[in-house]
Amino acid sequence: MIFLDAAATTPVRREVIEAMFPYLTGSFGNPSSHHDLGEQAAAALEQAKTQIAELVGCRPGEVIFTSGGTEADNLAIKGIALARRQLDKTRNRILISAIEHPAVMESAEFLARVHGFEVDVIPVHRSGLIDSAIFAEKLGPDVALASVMYANNEIGSIQPLAELAELTTAHRVPLHTDAVQASGWLSLNIAELGVDALSLSGHKFGAPKGVGALILRSRTLAEPLIHGGGQQSGLRSGTENVAFAVALACAIQLAEAERAEAFSRVSGLRDDFIAAVQSRLPQALLTGPSGEARLPSIASFCFPGTHGESVLLELERRSIICSSGSACAAGSAEPSPVLLALGISAELAQTAVRFSLPSSVTRLELDQTVEALVQAVTKLAKLGGEAR
Repeated sequence: MIFLDAAATTPVRREVIEAMFPYLTGSFGNPSSHHDLGEQAAAALEQAKTQIAELVGCRPGEVIFTSGGTEADNLAIKGIALARRQLDKTRNRILISAIEHPAVMESAEFLARVHGFEVDVIPVHRSGLIDSAIFAEKLGPDVALASVMYANNEIGSIQPLAELAELTTAHRVPLHTDAVQASGWLSLNIAELGVDALSLSGHKFGAPKGVGALILRSRTLAEPLIHGGGQQSGLRSGTENVAFAVALACAIQLAEAERAEAFSRVSGLRDDFIAAVQSRLPQALLTGPSGEARLPSIASFCFPGTHGESVLLELERRSIICSSGSACAAGSAEPSPVLLALGISAELAQTAVRFSLPSSVTRLELDQTVEALVQAVTKLAKLGGEAR
């Protein structure tokens, strides 16, 4: 099997399992308990926060552990917007890009539907990069929050966060970014990025599913979504999952240590893969940006005359695992909102296939994938697009 669906998830690394194992067994205490077992757990939790904080350039207290990227996005969007409006009733608008993850989109829609916020969706260019001129125009004293995805999970577009942050800072507007797909490929240093909040999800870089974090600068107020015992400075009540917090810290450290080498090597393999696909299948439409504006791990295409799900079935028969887009939209018969935002027609968007490369991918695997893809697309084109 050749696994090219790393944007959906990655396997848990052995080093991560070994790091978390003691906190699933002998050191099982509740970190809020005032006895030896509890203090062991509390020390491990604090160490995990410190390790993550050193990597992203924040204070340990600014690391909030969550159940994953979706919860981190919800806490950022709802929490910050509600807190900002509590301080200033005129801050009633939210800015988001047109290609945000559903966790951001639907959080913003919730605030509009239930709390009366206005949501401005900023368009993107055909490349998938945000229209920064329109973003600048939409900023103003009534904006509570802006959220722009660092790197897109479907087309790989990398947004110019530092440039956008200069604009939001000038208007005293907090900037949140969903950095779930950027982890392991791009710098997560929040000072360099200029962001006020950053969402992470562990299973994208070798930690288990079910753990993530929101990096929230202490100067940025947020209303909690989960109330109870007041853990994590009151921003996320509930007994902390110490083992998974340790796992997240271990995984992100490993990913960062390997990041520069992985970025360089996989970028070259991705470019060669894209060139081979376009050479062998001239009708293939590459979606998203080219060059440095694209994540090393994402190569996404539309194949006219086929159906994306049918191509996936044909590839899986040939032991190639990939996807037609975001795993969070699995089972949806609707075309990808991300591709529609690029100006791609609904019909063409239904032919999309995404190859998301793990850092361990090899040239041989991608060469074999090209051959399988040519066979699959050629077969389906002859059959009128549907698998038989």
